[in-house]
Amino acid sequence: MTQTVGDFVVSRLHAWGVRKMFGYPGDGINGVFGALQRADGKIEFIQARHEEMAAFMASAYAKFSGELGVCIATSGSGATHLVTGMYDARADHQPLLAIVGQQARSGLGGHYQQEVDLAALFKDVAGDFVHQASVPSQVRHLVDRAVRMALANRTVTALILPNDLQEMPYEEPPREHGTVHSGIGYRPPKVVPHESDLDVAADILNAGERVAVLVGAGALGATQEVTSICDRLGAGAAKALLGKAVLPDDLPWVTGSVGLLGTEPSWNLMRDCDTLLMIGSGFPYSEFLPKEGQARGVQIDLEPGMLSLRYPMDANLVGDAAETLRLLLPLLKQKDDKWRTDIEKGVAAWWRLLEKRAHAEANPVNPQLVAWELSSRLPDNVILTSDSGSCANWYARDVRIRSGMMASLSGGLASMGAAVPYAIAAKFAHPERPVVGLVGDGAMQMNNMAELITIAKYWKDWSDHRFIICVFNNEDLNQVTWEQRVMEGDPKFEASQRIPDVPYHRFAELIGLQGIFVDRPEDLGSAWDEALASDRPVLLEVKTDPEVPPLPPHFTLKQFKNMAATLAKGDPNQAGVIRGTVRQVLSAVLPGTRE
Repeated sequence: MTQTVGDFVVSRLHAWGVRKMFGYPGDGINGVFGALQRADGKIEFIQARHEEMAAFMASAYAKFSGELGVCIATSGSGATHLVTGMYDARADHQPLLAIVGQQARSGLGGHYQQEVDLAALFKDVAGDFVHQASVPSQVRHLVDRAVRMALANRTVTALILPNDLQEMPYEEPPREHGTVHSGIGYRPPKVVPHESDLDVAADILNAGERVAVLVGAGALGATQEVTSICDRLGAGAAKALLGKAVLPDDLPWVTGSVGLLGTEPSWNLMRDCDTLLMIGSGFPYSEFLPKEGQARGVQIDLEPGMLSLRYPMDANLVGDAAETLRLLLPLLKQKDDKWRTDIEKGVAAWWRLLEKRAHAEANPVNPQLVAWELSSRLPDNVILTSDSGSCANWYARDVRIRSGMMASLSGGLASMGAAVPYAIAAKFAHPERPVVGLVGDGAMQMNNMAELITIAKYWKDWSDHRFIICVFNNEDLNQVTWEQRVMEGDPKFEASQRIPDVPYHRFAELIGLQGIFVDRPEDLGSAWDEALASDRPVLLEVKTDPEVPPLPPHFTLKQFKNMAATLAKGDPNQAGVIRGTVRQVLSAVLPGTRE
């Protein structure tokens, strides 16, 4: 049988090491799907319920597997649906290849059905490499360059295949002028700074008396090196959201997350340090970093464009985090523990405060308690995902990461609707590991309920069936509601913020999953135990209080004024806002809280 262009694409991707592909079919990409079927399982196709979710899965698969994420869709709307998930990968520096169909070449330019200028559409999100194939002999180098550039640049690329071309016999490029003869294979280089730059960085770090370290996703895989550096410098370490799994939270000098969703110890660490070491992080909120001129800075990043972007650094080191830290460590002098002792006291006090906040009375269930009760029960090798919104606050602050765990979310894009497809991708990357996803009811209604069907379709193929999606049901787009109150000084806008009450656990039961519903705080612990012991995926729905505020680590005068303005204007749930805020701020002295 003659090899078609579609057959070649599948075989070439397999040669590059691709073993999984996430997507949704359509007539514009039928030639490749036919080839996938003929390939007899060499590449597993995972059928999402929507192309956007498939792209999120490909992005998350790249994060959790360390491999290329691949998503596939048909022409027209199928291709346009991929864009949000593609941007998620681009924002978080993940290698992703999108393969999309296109109308027949003879119809292009004729306002044909489903004709979209896909090269123009993808030019921003896949700007490093997006091309449409014209002839069979061109496809070889297009596939090779798309894969290699995605891997090498840790970015998004796109390959557009007209539907008539997919069915044509494949042709190797002829040996003549104007042709390209490419090959497969890529191994990341060892990237380290010059010795002289390491010396400059070491001098800065050695001179500092109060060193703060901030780690991001670029430091994943460098846990031991980061720990050794922090111990040598007597430093405290804060974590950007994407770097949550870099350092375990049982280390007493780890201050937790930083930023709006961060902790008070992280705020204090950045406020009081005289030296900042940033490792593999593009943390965007400069107001949570030291004041400009307060601290001398050293930054390590593989991407030169991220250097000295959030804070004016004194030493900028282009390099792999682990490799660079290994070279830097022998140049550093051992510091005493005076600075770290103060940090550890603050961290210990913070965990005690979080426990009291989590157990403060709420109506009906305190959302912090959901994460708090989960934290101590997490299996050692769990993979955690979170959506954007208020649930990300509790994920960031209340869930304590231990060594060996993995965790991620939509970081740079901060998109709603990523938690469930991320969790699904985690299972396909590591079917032997338990997975827990935290998601708000807004994201669940937006697009994640449908992906429960994807879970129902595939879960029996996973060697470990522990898979839990926890829905915080508060009938409110909660994060934005609090942003309206605190950032804008506006009361909750019911028309935009209130959402319908949906029995998510019942929907899960309808499609063969286990559903658990909790509306009493005393039932939470046993509910998590039941979910983690289940022989099938679980949808745990918790009725949470929308008036428990996701308090920032530090209130500004403007935020106080805005909150006062909100109350002066009259919030729809004025009493609940006041009651919930007071209980959180004064949780340490309120009756009924734990000592």
